[in-house]
Amino acid sequence: MAGGGVVMAGDIKHYPGRTTFFVIMVCIVAASGGLMFGYDVGISGGVTSMDEFLAKFFPAVLEKKRAAAATESAYCKYDDQKLQAFTSSLYIAALVSTFFSSYTTMHYGRKATMLIAGIAFCLGVIFTAAAAEIIMLIIGRVLLGWGVGFANQAVPLYLSEMAPSKWRGALNILFQLAVTIGILFANLVNYGTEKMARNGWRVSLAIAGLPAIFITLGGILLPDTPNSLVQRGKHERARQVLRKIRGIENVEEEFDDILIASNEAAAVKHPFRNILKRRNRPQLVISMILQFFQQFTGINAIMFYAPVLFQTLGFASSASLYSAVIVGAVNVLATCVAITLVDRIGRRWLLLEACIQMFVAQTAIAIILALGLDGNYMPTYLGWIAVALICVYVSSFAWSWGPLGWLIPSEIFPLETRSAGQAITVSTNMVFTFLIAQVFLSMLCTFKWGIFLFFAAWVVVMFLFTYFFIPETKGIPIEEMDLVWTRHWFWKNYVPHPDTLAHPNGIPMEAMKTSKLEDGAANGHKL
Repeated sequence: MAGGGVVMAGDIKHYPGRTTFFVIMVCIVAASGGLMFGYDVGISGGVTSMDEFLAKFFPAVLEKKRAAAATESAYCKYDDQKLQAFTSSLYIAALVSTFFSSYTTMHYGRKATMLIAGIAFCLGVIFTAAAAEIIMLIIGRVLLGWGVGFANQAVPLYLSEMAPSKWRGALNILFQLAVTIGILFANLVNYGTEKMARNGWRVSLAIAGLPAIFITLGGILLPDTPNSLVQRGKHERARQVLRKIRGIENVEEEFDDILIASNEAAAVKHPFRNILKRRNRPQLVISMILQFFQQFTGINAIMFYAPVLFQTLGFASSASLYSAVIVGAVNVLATCVAITLVDRIGRRWLLLEACIQMFVAQTAIAIILALGLDGNYMPTYLGWIAVALICVYVSSFAWSWGPLGWLIPSEIFPLETRSAGQAITVSTNMVFTFLIAQVFLSMLCTFKWGIFLFFAAWVVVMFLFTYFFIPETKGIPIEEMDLVWTRHWFWKNYVPHPDTLAHPNGIPMEAMKTSKLEDGAANGHKL
């Protein structure tokens, strides 16, 4: 035991405390915000493949779908800009809402931002499920997008700030696990409602009210994070929450570090201007590029339109929904793999391994489609091989680029730019999610099987960027994250070496950080 109650394990400072049942429960409830996001992602593909929905809102698409067997390529039957706008409108709304949510997250807290997300979700569900005209449908999607923007801003920050550093990765990935469960749940709902004679699509959209209510209750009942409370001057409440989530009375060392970070943050009057400074370049670049790469793996193209894609592969409507359920289950199980491994083997290894697996799977899918899809027909055995390869691809994404695309940005920004950094992260994600949602079906029609080679090429770029530019962050306390930049071969040119300052426990800060880096390298942390 070192001064100030700091536990020194192999020269790495860890704050004292336990991984309490309370912190696990609040993280689970907070992560439920991902249920709504995942349900929105999964439900749209199933609904847009239902004939009754198309007949009401997109009759031209239904006519094209019915005529496709005789006159059109299977790749083009759903190519319609209005239909794609139905899906993508949610993401452009989320993009706009992100900058409002950055303000509420900083000035009113993570909890208040989650509550706003829950209310927006509930309103969006009402509009979409009751839609009589397409304008109601679009308004509902915009409200849902508003909720997505606020939830994706607040929840990853909440999880990273509440979790102890040694389990920060696993607890943060609960958000992505909730997203995958939401997608699976949506696929199961679509599989059931597709068999209904009437209003199956309304039932699918209305059931979104369940996760919407859950995140709303979370926004009411959860405590805010100690970091957010300190930042807003509620010091005693922050101590109380910190004691409860760490399970001990002596939390002064961690509280002091949060207080120091908060004082530094308070000196920054314009976080969006500050984040553009040279010393914040590594965090900003990595966070934005992670969002670009996450979407250009091609994952959302598959998850948005899984039922549509499987119909394109030659499956009947029910079989395509059944196949989407299989993919959704693989997605959930593979995310559990990430929870198990991320704090043991680190972030970099998962990212690099997944790139290899995704490249092989996508290349194989392209070959099967090129050789096996003749017009609207594909031999059954080849169709199931394609489904298996898609599962291989989805599993690799689910234990890597899916959760880590949210985890890494939420843990690398200092407190003074954390809300601004998360806002830029979410907005960048939504820009590229919108882009993929808007153009994927047109790309599928134009590129045909080559669409998978297009995404496979980007996977190669992702591998190279990860290998050279993404440092390992596992086990580093969130308020000490400047360690990874000052010793990285490239980013050290942007981040100045910390001055030798007195730390509250009497140890020179530079000496403490150096010892952490050396120990991290000895334990296989790639910097």
